[in-house]
Amino acid sequence: MSSYDPDALECLAAIVEEGGFERAARRLSITQSAVSQRLRALESQVGTVLIVRSRPLRPTSAGQLLLKHTKMLRLLRVDLERDLKELAPSSLGGVREDERISIAINADSIATWAMPALTGLAQQGLPLEIIADDQDFTHEWLREGQVLGCVTTLKQALRGCKVVALGAMEYVAVAAPALVADRLASAVLTAHNFRELPFVAFNRKDDLQSEFVGKAVGLKRVTLNQLFVPSSEGQVRAVLAGWGASVVPRVLVQPLVDEGRLLNLAPACVLPVQLYWHCWNLESEVLDALTAALKQSSARSLLT
Repeated sequence: MSSYDPDALECLAAIVEEGGFERAARRLSITQSAVSQRLRALESQVGTVLIVRSRPLRPTSAGQLLLKHTKMLRLLRVDLERDLKELAPSSLGGVREDERISIAINADSIATWAMPALTGLAQQGLPLEIIADDQDFTHEWLREGQVLGCVTTLKQALRGCKVVALGAMEYVAVAAPALVADRLASAVLTAHNFRELPFVAFNRKDDLQSEFVGKAVGLKRVTLNQLFVPSSEGQVRAVLAGWGASVVPRVLVQPLVDEGRLLNLAPACVLPVQLYWHCWNLESEVLDALTAALKQSSARSLLT
């Protein structure tokens, strides 16, 4: 098997992660011409194109494999440096950009239970990069080799990965009392009145709103008038401001419901969404520490 130049591999990763040759050059502190030369040399060695020159740039299938290999090397490096630090703490410098440990987590988990899980590791110096996406799509980042782990709704383990059940996050539908009083004759969603309210969704991939409303009102398929706010906390702020209703994690809004600042529009309906942690199936202290931290925090916040 060929041995690949680590600098060329990191060059490929920088192009993909930074989204272009110029930004990759700045990150690597080399010229843009040097970036192109390293990529061409790597493509020549592999015998195929590794980057599709589109907007945005994206790796080819071969590029994705090398990108995954590069991230595995980063993980091994971080494992090694953690071990060395225990033996000779003063011998290690700061974290390099190419040592970033990337994981994909859905925004609702970031806004609730995931950050406390990762705080200890971040304080210990683990160079984390958290990528936010919808819980139904975070596994694509792992499939493409761009992260080493993800929190997702996908139950089946991806090839070369292991999976751990974390628990279920409960979702409820809420709205501001003034909006409900202005738009609805009843403070509870029904098959006849849900169209009177706009719903604040995370983004266009978010089908949680329609899934919840359909379950709450007894319809197989519903069409909603939606606004989009790509932030869990932002969705709650938009609801408080009267933009519309929204289906959000119960743990995020229950205090506001208790205070009377928001109304639960379907008290008899709760939508549980099961979450799983997927990561590469490698022997790694870093992966073990991430898995243990996420399991411990989710056990306190999610339904098992």
